[in-house]
Amino acid sequence: MTTRRAVIAGGGIGGLACGLALARNGWDVEVLEQAPQMTEVGAGLQISPNGMAVLERLGVVPLIEDALFEPEAIELRMGRSNRRVFRLPMKGYAQDRWGQRFVQIHRADLHNGLLQALRAQATARVRTNAKITGYVRERGGASVYLERGDRVFGDVLVGADGVRSVIRNQMNGADRARFTGQVAWRTVVPVAALGDDAPPPYGVIWAGRGKHAVTTRVRGGSHVNFVGIVEQNDWQEEGWSIPGKREDALKDFGDWQPCLTSVLRASEGMFRWALFGRPPLASWCDGPVTLLGDAAHPMLPSMAQGAVMALEDAVVLADELEHTSDISQALLRYEGGRKPRVTRVQDRSARNARMFHQRSMLGQLMTYGPMAIASRLSVTTVHRQQDWIYGYKSDG
Repeated sequence: MTTRRAVIAGGGIGGLACGLALARNGWDVEVLEQAPQMTEVGAGLQISPNGMAVLERLGVVPLIEDALFEPEAIELRMGRSNRRVFRLPMKGYAQDRWGQRFVQIHRADLHNGLLQALRAQATARVRTNAKITGYVRERGGASVYLERGDRVFGDVLVGADGVRSVIRNQMNGADRARFTGQVAWRTVVPVAALGDDAPPPYGVIWAGRGKHAVTTRVRGGSHVNFVGIVEQNDWQEEGWSIPGKREDALKDFGDWQPCLTSVLRASEGMFRWALFGRPPLASWCDGPVTLLGDAAHPMLPSMAQGAVMALEDAVVLADELEHTSDISQALLRYEGGRKPRVTRVQDRSARNARMFHQRSMLGQLMTYGPMAIASRLSVTTVHRQQDWIYGYKSDG
């Protein structure tokens, strides 16, 4: 049987995972990355059990084990008062209930693990400095055209090229992004630089009026990852690597807990970006061409599922392509199977962003009061609400 060839636009987490899943199934894979080098920027990620199940299946976990941090619990606290709303145990509990750990990791460490696993596949290649200008459907597949004039053909083309996807925009028209009125801050700081003022070694959501923050541990627990999201309209630039000023971040969070302000003061590199919402796409597929991850379903970070949904996409797509010669039909099944789930996650992420920003005392009481009561009465009941997301099995 002739080896089938996949071309993947984008060498981020979703693109590498897809390339790895297909290569392990015997596909000839070429990943095209527009950056001059395969490096990943960004900050910490929370990989829930549904994501760890994918990484286990792809053989990546041993490559990233030293970089993982498994928090004892996930907590919701008030950013100014430090009052704890709820605490959900995770270490040990997640493995027992959902079959995998709940972990935290730096995006670059996960990216490096996926890249290492992909490069170990004899039928996989990664090409950098390969900026795509568009694609064309051809007999038996599709070709992408690169800025420098090259043409690359594949039996299938996967657009994993992120929120500014060239493949998506050609397929569905110009991007219809809408500014949410929220701006995000991020930084990573060594725990050793914080002394007694380090945030707790859990996953903590800090809620407040018109803003919230999340602190996690990455790099095996040696670093604190901070992400803060603030409602404001004076900054509308989208992108992971836009430098911001420490003093501006302190204006937003300076009256919150010392463990948070200490992170900002110790930061040697603050980054800032605007959050945009995008409506669900009418279609992810154009014959032998499909979309994956942020290119298909970008979502706000308030559910910590963006990278995990891309990992799920990768193995579901590979499974659909495994036992068929009709690629277009396989892609339609992939879209039909994934779209309801990722749309639900998108909606929940947007809802969480609003929930964490309650401005009035009454709103906070009505929102957080039932959460506090439920977590104290029955942790199992609260965890059961996560079964649909954390207990998902991509292999059925």
